[in-house]
Amino acid sequence: MQTPTPLQIRISWPAGHLDASLDDTPTSQALVKALPLVSTARTWGAEVYFDTGVSVSRETGAQEVVEPGTVAFWTDGDALALPYGPTPISRDDECRLAGPCNVLGRFDGDPGLLATVRDGDPVRVELLDT
Repeated sequence: MQTPTPLQIRISWPAGHLDASLDDTPTSQALVKALPLVSTARTWGAEVYFDTGVSVSRETGAQEVVEPGTVAFWTDGDALALPYGPTPISRDDECRLAGPCNVLGRFDGDPGLLATVRDGDPVRVELLDT
C-alpha cells in the first residue's frame, strides 16, 4: 500500500514565496478544491492572513497557540492564518491566533520570510505537482 503524498502548496507574494506541506484534513481538501486562489494579504503582528472564499467548520483539533510556520485556517474569517512570530495577543514569544484555527500543515522553508509580506500585497496560493 502506498503512503499518500502530502499535499504541497505554494504561497507567493511580490517579495517571495514559501511552499508548505498540508495534512489530509477536511479543511485542506476544501482549500485545495478552491486553488489556485488570489487574495489580499493582511498583517497582524508577526502573522499574515488573507481571505480564501472557502467556508468550513472548526475541526476538533483546532488550536489557538501554534508553532511559527504553522499553516492554519481561521474558520471565523474564512482565512488562512500564517503565524511566524508573536501577534498582538501573544504572551511572551508564542504564536497566538485570533481564535481556535484548524491546523492544516507546516511551511517547508523559513517562515520568517513572511516578514516581507506587506499589508495589502496580492497573494496567490496554488497546488504544487508532486
